[in-house]
Amino acid sequence: MGTRRCWLVDMDGVLVHEDTPMPGADRFVAALRERETPFMVLTNNSLYTPRDLSARLRRVGLDIPGQAIWTSALATARFLEDQRPGGLAFVIGEAGLTTALHEAGYTLTDRDPDYVVLGETRSYSFQRLTRAIRLVMGGARFIATNPDTIGPAPGGPLPATGSLAALISRASGVEPYFVGKPNPLMMRSALNALDAHSGNATIVGDRMDTDVIAGIESGLETILVLSGVTTREMAERFPYRASRVVDSVVDLVAEGAAEGG
Repeated sequence: MGTRRCWLVDMDGVLVHEDTPMPGADRFVAALRERETPFMVLTNNSLYTPRDLSARLRRVGLDIPGQAIWTSALATARFLEDQRPGGLAFVIGEAGLTTALHEAGYTLTDRDPDYVVLGETRSYSFQRLTRAIRLVMGGARFIATNPDTIGPAPGGPLPATGSLAALISRASGVEPYFVGKPNPLMMRSALNALDAHSGNATIVGDRMDTDVIAGIESGLETILVLSGVTTREMAERFPYRASRVVDSVVDLVAEGAAEGG
C-alpha cells in the first residue's frame, strides 16, 4: 500500500471568509473525510483553541474535528516545548495560546520568564505591553505566533499580532521570532502532527507570500486558490510560482484531487 497524500488547507480565504463558508468548501471537506484522507486545516490566528474553531466551523456547515485544526498557537507551543521543555512564559494572548502553552507543560508568569510570547488578543492592556517590553529589554526571548499585521473582522480590519510585535520591537530594540506562516516551521509542525512527510503533502492556500512560499520552502506541492486575496495577475508578479492555480476548492473536488492517492 502506498503512502497516502495528505493535505494542509489554509482556513481563511480558502474554506471561509470571516464567518461565511466559501462555495464548495463543505463538499471539499466532506470529500476529504469520506475518503479518510489525512488533512489539517491551518490558521495563523492564535485567538481560539482547535475545539473552539471546530465549533465555529460546524455552525457554518463545515464538519472539521478539532484534531484536524492546526493553529500558530499550537505550532508555537510545540516549538517552545522542543526548545526549552517545562519553561516559563509571559503571555499576551487569548485562550488559543494560553491553553496550548499549558498543554505543552509551560508555566505562565510575569516574573523572570524564559520567553515573552505574543499572540492575537482583542483587548490590549497598556500595563501588560509595558511589562512585555521591560521583560524583553531584561533578556527574555521574544516569540510571536505570527507576523500578520491585520486580520479580518465583520466591521473591517483589526490589528493582529505583527502590528503589536512592531510596537514591542520598536520600544525594546528586539525583533521577535515569528513561528506562524510564512515560517516553514508551521508546515513542518503540522506535518509532524499528522505523522506525514513533506514529499507526499499538498498545501492549499490563497496567499503567495505566506501559504505558497512556506509550502515551497517545506518541499510541498502548492495549490493557490483565487477565492481569497490573491488574483492571477498578482500571483504572476512573485519570483516563485505555485505548483497549480485553481479558482477555488470546488475545482479540487470536481477533479478528484481530494482522493488522497
